[in-house]
Amino acid sequence: MKPITKNRIESIDILRGVIMVIMALDHVRDYFHFSSFLAADPSAIETTTPLLFFTRFITHYCAPIFVFLAGTSAFLFGSNKEKPVLFKFLFTRGLWLIFLEIFVNTFIWTFNINYSFLIFQVIWAIGFSMICLSFLIFLPKKVIFILGIVLIAGHNALDGILMQGQGVQSIIWYFLHQKNALVYDSSTIFIGYPVIPWIGLMALGYLFGTFYQKDFDTIIRHKWLLRLGLGSITLFFMLRGINIYGDLVPWTMQDTTSKTVFSFFSVTKYPPSLLYLCITLGPAMLFLYALETTKNKLTNFFLVFGRVPLFYYFLHVLVIHSFAIIGILIFGGKWQDMIFTADGPSQNLLAYGYSLAVVYLVWIGVVLFLYPFCKKYMKYKANNKDKWWLSYL
Repeated sequence: MKPITKNRIESIDILRGVIMVIMALDHVRDYFHFSSFLAADPSAIETTTPLLFFTRFITHYCAPIFVFLAGTSAFLFGSNKEKPVLFKFLFTRGLWLIFLEIFVNTFIWTFNINYSFLIFQVIWAIGFSMICLSFLIFLPKKVIFILGIVLIAGHNALDGILMQGQGVQSIIWYFLHQKNALVYDSSTIFIGYPVIPWIGLMALGYLFGTFYQKDFDTIIRHKWLLRLGLGSITLFFMLRGINIYGDLVPWTMQDTTSKTVFSFFSVTKYPPSLLYLCITLGPAMLFLYALETTKNKLTNFFLVFGRVPLFYYFLHVLVIHSFAIIGILIFGGKWQDMIFTADGPSQNLLAYGYSLAVVYLVWIGVVLFLYPFCKKYMKYKANNKDKWWLSYL
């Protein structure tokens, strides 16, 4: 029993599309919610609400699945190509993504033409991980698997290593495992995605592509999706319950049940802890299992975004930031306050912001606004497969 290749790849693209849409919710919250510019963590036990915590938690699925499926797509792309060809593609695309992160993503997040505030976020992590993957593909799959597991499951043993200052060793460590910001006289470099676990995640995503080869049996794939999904979720509850290893911050009993639940599920994203990856990738496996035989108008809707992830990513940040300027003008503020510099957010933003209801409405509006543009670009890519540069976008 082997379904056609198209259906298999569609399930991957649909899942990617779902998390891209959810990603927009998090970014709309960043620019519109009243707590965003108060430096308030939406997962903070003492200040969050059930809806705010859920809004943040559900978006935790975006980055790890985005990176994981990037590895899967790399495997599928190279399945009919020689390793040197795949190496060249991964290496050059990784460099290209880092370039886009620094010069395009930084600008659309900040609207700062002076680039005094540089960011290294998920696109940087994908780019660097892709460069690493370009070398890993020459290794036996078992070695790649072991390396991926070690990086994901073992990196929390490094949580106790904390660097300070702006020395070379410290800067290297910030990029590898410690989220930080480098603040200089006239510029700031924000390192939000330390790469050690992301490299391992992309490596495992690459191996995951094996399940979606043309000759891979459907029944066996289904069994593995269930095993991986249920196994990851079970591992999360076991390790989180033991509360010894797997996350930077142990959970604690609180004075209310809801706060205890918040504490239990509040796992570390920067860098992604073992438990964070278990509770995000596990449900993703089950989602893929359910998606493979599901096809309707809703899945077709998400498929559009999943087929053009990089195009969607940059466009959605640009649109959200632009809408935020309109939002602050409506609020009675100045558009200049939505330009972010090395000095950080304007103090005027402390009084700015909307409710979560408005955040959700803006999110829906953004997604619907982006849909026709993404659909048109998806069709353009499908009809112009001979244009090599489209594989970099």
